[in-house]
Parts: sequence; structure tokens; C-alpha cells
Amino acid sequence: MQLLRWAWCLCTVGQVVHTLPEGEPVTGVTLLADEVYVLRWKVCDQVEVYDVINCRLQRRLNMPDIRGFVDMTSCEHYRCVYIADHIDDYVHRLDAQGEVARWAVNDKPWGISVNAAHNVLVTCIDVRKIKEFSSRGDLLRELALPDAVIHPRHAIQTRNGEFIVSHGRTTDTVHRVCKVTADGDIIQSHGGQRGSDIGQYNVPIHLAVDDNGLVFVVDVFNRRVTLLSPTLDYIRQVVSRDDLKWLPRRLCLDIHRRRLYVADNEMKDDYFTTGHVVVLSV
Repeated sequence: MQLLRWAWCLCTVGQVVHTLPEGEPVTGVTLLADEVYVLRWKVCDQVEVYDVINCRLQRRLNMPDIRGFVDMTSCEHYRCVYIADHIDDYVHRLDAQGEVARWAVNDKPWGISVNAAHNVLVTCIDVRKIKEFSSRGDLLRELALPDAVIHPRHAIQTRNGEFIVSHGRTTDTVHRVCKVTADGDIIQSHGGQRGSDIGQYNVPIHLAVDDNGLVFVVDVFNRRVTLLSPTLDYIRQVVSRDDLKWLPRRLCLDIHRRRLYVADNEMKDDYFTTGHVVVLSV
């Protein structure tokens, strides 16, 4: 049965079906209520909302009092979007009615996700922690990651309470994806020394996990998205450099429609200058 459930991914490579318009760099993409939310690094109207069926722009939303745009996620239960601000160290909450709120993380956030309990997980890159908050910003717990997880970029909690964590900056030797227990112990990993081979990464910056536990990994400077099994074994490359114009940075998986949204950004002189979202059928 396990092999049957994974059969689709063993013979499928992502096919580009749409590309959202180019504009300011894209620092987050997520889904909420059959709409695609795209976060751009700009002064105002930072969030663009597209129809999920035909990818047409529906509206733009302005996020006041925000300076940093590092990641975005959503929660269908509370019908809201969360944005991580890595300059002021806040999480901003935007609900379906347009109400905006925020709370302090008190450490630099980098990745952000929502778990099965509808709580917000904030990956804090400098202190190697995952902080869990309620939807209104109450700190529920902190998980200290092992010393071997240097500069964690993104974390997603599985249904059994474990965490899939990616880590590695360009200056780090080790670039991996790890499975970490609820107590903070590494039990499985994929990757190691930075590189471009099948078993290597060059900044594994962002993750998505489907209902079967399959893991999608954005590998920035190798310009690809890699698919791993629930035990973090390599399956295949889902998105290649041929599908992308620039560098992938964020992604979002539409489990029901089997679509993958990849934020693709141009970098010049160490700064992201332009971006768009590539939509692939997987």
C-alpha cells in the first residue's frame, strides 16, 4: 500500500502550467479559501491575491507597520494569513476580513508554518529554536534544536508530532533536511556537505509536506525542488533549473489540486531584485 500511495511521484516530474506576473521579489506564497496569496518585498500593497483556478489577480492588500518580509503561511481553520517580519522580529496576522494584528517573536524569525493544532510554528535562525504560538500570539512552547542544526531555515510539524527541519546558510559546511523528535533529537536526515549531487544541497531553504508525508525541498543555488520520502530518502527531482528562470526561494503545495507554487527570484549583487511565481502540476 505504501508503494501504491507513492506511485504517482515515482513517475511524475512537475509540469509548468502557469506563471504569475513578474514584479518585486516574492518572499512568500500560500493558499487560503481557493485563492493564492503572494507576498512581495515592497513598501505598500505587499500581498497580491490571485484566483486559484485561472491565476487572475483579484486584489492587493496593504500590510501596515511591517518592514521585513521573509516568509508567509496560512490557516484555513482561522481563515488568516501569517507573515514573518525578520527585521522587527514580529509575526503579522491578516484575517479574511482584512483585520491586521501582530505579536513579538523576541528572536529573528525565518521560516513559518502552521501545525495540525492550528498553531503557528516560527523557526528562529540565530538561536536554533522552533517557537509555537497560538493564532493570537500566545507563546505555547519552545523547542531547542540540536547543535548540529546550524541556522535552521524552515520547520514543519508532522501529524505524529515530529518536525522536518531544513538548515544551512551559504557560509555553512553542512546543508541538510532533518527529522527531529518532539524532544529535539535528530532521528533521520538527508544531505550533508554542501554540494550539487543528488544527496547534497546548496541552501535548502523551504519545505512542504503532503498528506502522505512526502517532503518537497527548495534547494536554492542548485535551482531545483527535491522530493523525499517520509523517511527522508531521495525519490526524485520534481522541479529542475529548466523550469525556473532564476532562483527558487519559497514554495506552497496545493494538496487537493496537486499543484506546486514556487517563488522564483532574480539575484543581482547579492540582492533579490525581481520575482514571480511558477505554478507546476505535480
